[in-house]
Amino acid sequence: MNNFDFCLTWDWEYDADFVKLLEIASRSNGLSLLKINPENLMEMIQLLYDEKIIFKTFFDRASDTNIHFDPIVRWACNHVQHHINFQEKARLAWDKARMHSDISVYGHTPRTIILPSYYSQPVLPVIDLSHLGTSFTIKPAIGGGGVGVINDATSLEQVLVARQQFPSERYLLQTHIIPADLGSRRAWFRVIYCMGRVYACWWNMDTHVYTPVSCEEEIYYNLSSLRNLTSLIADVCKLELFSTEIALTHESQFVIIDYVNDPIDLRLQSKASDGVPDAIVRDIAETLMKEAGILLMRDQEKCRTVNDSLQMQHTPSFRLQYTR
Repeated sequence: MNNFDFCLTWDWEYDADFVKLLEIASRSNGLSLLKINPENLMEMIQLLYDEKIIFKTFFDRASDTNIHFDPIVRWACNHVQHHINFQEKARLAWDKARMHSDISVYGHTPRTIILPSYYSQPVLPVIDLSHLGTSFTIKPAIGGGGVGVINDATSLEQVLVARQQFPSERYLLQTHIIPADLGSRRAWFRVIYCMGRVYACWWNMDTHVYTPVSCEEEIYYNLSSLRNLTSLIADVCKLELFSTEIALTHESQFVIIDYVNDPIDLRLQSKASDGVPDAIVRDIAETLMKEAGILLMRDQEKCRTVNDSLQMQHTPSFRLQYTR
């Protein structure tokens, strides 16, 4: 049986550079990497269920858009102890309405109205939109990439039309946040979290270009709350890798705009202008492998401890006899 330390499933062609970085990180950390993509998917499913291969850590970047990977996910749920963004936790984090309810108790969320799905309640009661301000954002609770999102909405009619686009989903109405200006940049940030590490970036709302926040900028503009809030979100959603959007308002308030983005886009900035800075993607790959190695070493240590304990229980004990 072939035993792999780490398994990655992927089917997005633009993940190829990240996969190469993960391969490099696996070698530098002495770990074996199993890559499953559409080309070898059926073969790998057969080998898994025939018990000819196993793996110890699982990172799925395919099943959210490709149901053909579901057998791999199901096998991993039953046989693998260590997961990057365990599917059950990820599905909860994808629900923006749920995340709003969980995170809003700590503050730092925009004024929000959560509407039931159109299917569950086609006719809404009277809604007072005045406390959302002159404009607000309409977004479905499930979805990403800006699909179904309407920015700068101003009327109830827009709400009524929008919620029929995805009639089975709840909708969030959130007050429109205008970021402050810090130097020559607007204070809108995309922050990536990876297993305890936080990567804060300026994020251009128009071009979607990332620019890492330097240590000097973090100190000068007092941006440490970006790290604190992102770590708070990690505690709530329980994911190992995600991104979030946070803005600083003219009232000097940090507001979490988009709670949890998963899976995150890991295209290299050197290949796509709106990709993630190469150094960050490289560090994410290294961190995933390094932490996986630490967990596997702990597993081995636990096994040794258990084996030593069992050995002691079955080892005959001898008494020294003293004679006069």
